[in-house]
Amino acid sequence: MTERDEEEDYSLERHQRPIVYHSEYNVSAFGIEHLHPFDTSKWRRVICYLKEMNLITDSTLVEPNLPTFEELVRVHDRKYLKSVRNPLKAAQIVEIPLVGCLPPCIIENKLLHPLRLQAGGSVLAANLALKYGWAINVGGGFHHASHSDGGGFCFYADITMAICDLFDKKAISQAIVVDLDAHQGNGHARDFADNKDVFVFDVFNPNVYPHDREARQFINKAVHVDGHTTDTSYISELRKQLTQCIDDRERLNPSGFDFIMFNAGTDCLFGDPLGAMKLSPQCIIARDEVVFKLAKSKGIPICMLTSGGYQKDNALLIAKSIENLNSKNLIDLSIN
Repeated sequence: MTERDEEEDYSLERHQRPIVYHSEYNVSAFGIEHLHPFDTSKWRRVICYLKEMNLITDSTLVEPNLPTFEELVRVHDRKYLKSVRNPLKAAQIVEIPLVGCLPPCIIENKLLHPLRLQAGGSVLAANLALKYGWAINVGGGFHHASHSDGGGFCFYADITMAICDLFDKKAISQAIVVDLDAHQGNGHARDFADNKDVFVFDVFNPNVYPHDREARQFINKAVHVDGHTTDTSYISELRKQLTQCIDDRERLNPSGFDFIMFNAGTDCLFGDPLGAMKLSPQCIIARDEVVFKLAKSKGIPICMLTSGGYQKDNALLIAKSIENLNSKNLIDLSIN
């Protein structure tokens, strides 16, 4: 445990809510970022929409610290962390060959720094969720990154980092990762392959990236969906399967899960070029409500990460989902 952990009690000021964000989350490198479908200003735009909805102000937000190298090596291989500074390795992970032509200092400042800060945001949000019952990192969800590799725009295994941080502090004993991004979460599945205290629940389209068949064996409950999956069948199957997994754990262990890490990617939205699914915005809003309702009914702290989503509409959709969670009293953004 670092000195920072020992001093941090995760108490919020009266005007704050457990919404984690930093203005430096957003990625910009001379326009090269636009060569990938990912909207690298999505996080800023989510915040702008939430402000327009009068749900938050700047003072509402909680800013994370940048993880130190020693904090990163708690879950990452040292050689891997050094390798991502290599332009060719970075280009491979973001899937933009032109990134390989950038100098390492630009890659560090314009790409790695923002994503590392988001990873720190996931760790902070997880701790806030334990204290306040819920938290949202408007960023993170890098579920293709693992101990020794990255891919799909994911450099840092923030899901692993956050959960391991809570385990290291003995703050939790049983966690469930609810990964509803359209893509298979192969990174955290590999990291927790031998950890019986972490249950991986993954609803994904098996016909798209990453096609990691080896990692699929480490998913405790896999639910396959695709372009033929309707809104109705998606919500019905999600509610049924997730409820069963939570109930089954309670039967095995009376205390059940004591933490939910919710990877709420919106790339299952109709029209997404990479998710190849056809869910409506209303379905995704309902999806998030299902997960938060289950968490609240079971009294399980929940931490939400925004993960993937490759259309300009994704930022507004995330904001509308948060608005719905607030209106249904599943989170509380009011300032008394």
